[in-house]
Amino acid sequence: MPYLYRAPGPQKHPVPKDARITHSSGQSFEQLRQECAQKGVLFEDPDFPANNSSLFYSERPQIPFVWKRPGEIVKNPEFILGGATRTDICQGELGDCWLLAAIASLTLNEKALARVIPQDQSFGAGYAGIFHFQFWQHSEWLDVVIDDRLPTFKDRLIFLHSADHSEFWSALLEKAYAKLNGSYEALKGGSTIEAMEDFTGGVAETFATKEAPENFYEILEKALKRGSLVGCSIDIRNAAESEARTPFGLIKGHAYSVTGIDQVNFRGQKMELIRVRNPWGQVEWTGSWSDRMAFRDFKAHFDKVEICNLTPDALEEDALHKWEVTVHQGSWVRGSTAGGCRNFLDTFWTNPQIKLSLTEKDEGQEDCTFLVALMQKDRRKLKRFGADMLTIGYAIYQSPGKDEHLNKDFFRYHASQARSKTFINLREVSDRFKLPPGEYILIPSTFEPHQEADFCLRIFSEKKAITQDMDGDVDIDLPEPLKPTPAGQETEEEPQFRALFEQVAGEDMEVTAEELEYVLNAVLSKKKDLQFKKLSLISCKNIISLMDTSGNGKLEFGEFKAFWDKLKTWTNLFLQFDADKSGTMSSYELRTALKAAGFQLSHHLLQLVVLRYADEGLQLGFDDFLNCLVRLENASRVFQALSTKNEDKEFIHLNINEFINLTMNI
Repeated sequence: MPYLYRAPGPQKHPVPKDARITHSSGQSFEQLRQECAQKGVLFEDPDFPANNSSLFYSERPQIPFVWKRPGEIVKNPEFILGGATRTDICQGELGDCWLLAAIASLTLNEKALARVIPQDQSFGAGYAGIFHFQFWQHSEWLDVVIDDRLPTFKDRLIFLHSADHSEFWSALLEKAYAKLNGSYEALKGGSTIEAMEDFTGGVAETFATKEAPENFYEILEKALKRGSLVGCSIDIRNAAESEARTPFGLIKGHAYSVTGIDQVNFRGQKMELIRVRNPWGQVEWTGSWSDRMAFRDFKAHFDKVEICNLTPDALEEDALHKWEVTVHQGSWVRGSTAGGCRNFLDTFWTNPQIKLSLTEKDEGQEDCTFLVALMQKDRRKLKRFGADMLTIGYAIYQSPGKDEHLNKDFFRYHASQARSKTFINLREVSDRFKLPPGEYILIPSTFEPHQEADFCLRIFSEKKAITQDMDGDVDIDLPEPLKPTPAGQETEEEPQFRALFEQVAGEDMEVTAEELEYVLNAVLSKKKDLQFKKLSLISCKNIISLMDTSGNGKLEFGEFKAFWDKLKTWTNLFLQFDADKSGTMSSYELRTALKAAGFQLSHHLLQLVVLRYADEGLQLGFDDFLNCLVRLENASRVFQALSTKNEDKEFIHLNINEFINLTMNI
């Protein structure tokens, strides 16, 4: 008798309260439903309207779509009829078998299903044309609200539907997932594990059946017993093989769900059987054992198995453990933190770096077990803008013990201790590791440099592990402003410098921005080692803003001399990082150059600086570099001056007048 799952009643699994509201109105599902009920109208979702924009972004419908509510399609619609089961799922005219396979697996887990499909909704009392579903995204649960208008043709649902035409939970679930990802078309093509993770917040493991461990049957048996979602597929070697049918009725490149595993006595011997479901609801295995197949046949015919473990506890094969979980949200930004893999040494070191401290060994072991899962965010949603999945991975290095971002030379001379099995264009890359206790630096990256994406990095460790973002701190270490040289102690250069100042300043003995522009361009243009373009007037105004202690918008001799000393230091710094003497420095070198000037910036601030000062080729000229340093020092000195008034030196408190005054002067 086939296994059937009966949907739990609302009293057994109340609607979780910790999912974030996502509707543009800011209202919850219940608030929106009550508002419609009070007005006597059916809900219409402005965030996902019943038109072509919600269907496709790169093509037009080949048939006339008509959006209809379930009550307009059948006389007595039901949300869930006789329990939500895997047989309720039939694929429509959309290439999302990967999603359907995940839904089929979801129906086998009562608790997980009740989380994704809240039980406080139906077509009965309180019906207002509104439904909601909950999905996990990048370490949080989201509550996705939809109206129940569905695309039809000749009164039949075009996409996912139930075998019973009066049941609509699966079609509405697909619509909510399409909304989450931007459109129905965005669901074309994918990996079953992607949807499995979005249904559970679990963590994935992938097995190649031909290389699976000896206890693979036991691994699958335990996975299904503990409620893990399991999918499988047959690889294709080229596009022509996609959805090609094998002699035994299996479909290549097609996502199946594993829904059961068991042993039977057959002719005096134990026979291992496995049950695999095709989301199409047709085209089935024609070999021995019919709907069930022998496990040896399964390993011979299927290439890949994906297991989504519902909790980190489930990762251990033999015993349950409470795994510790830490999450890091980050970004790869072109020009500052998108360094690519180790093949690109000049930029690899600029990637985000996370310090991992493994402090306790596993029980009875010498090593520490942990799992790293790196996920690129929102790529399916960005499909309509031409974004594809990036090729991602990570490397793990022994930490040299410094609490600072590791530089290029470290990676030039040190090999990684561990790394992801491969760089691959999947949403998530995850692997399990065992390393001795100690401190490590984990570096997530794209394969190619300059590729932009947001990412979520999850680290699961068997014992408590400590993680630290090596790029999150800001530290400013500026030299004390130079004091005027007492009379009679001037160096030989100072009388010459004073003569230059008098020549530029004129009778009032003060230098304006225009005068500063003239003298700086005249002097710097004579430096043969500096490929120099003209300094702008705005740069000179910024310099005066930094150095003008009297507040009259001009530089007196002492202020002019203090800046001149800074200029010499900053010019030498620029020349040091203009390695090819082109007159520009790479934005990726900016982190090191700024640190040498006394500014350790967080990755977020560094990204802002690059966006503001680097050109399209990710280069900074001397004028850009000078402006950047002047603004950073000005902001830092103002902050230091204001924070000395407070006991807490890390914060300042400003009213609106003080804030605008501050920003106008930086």
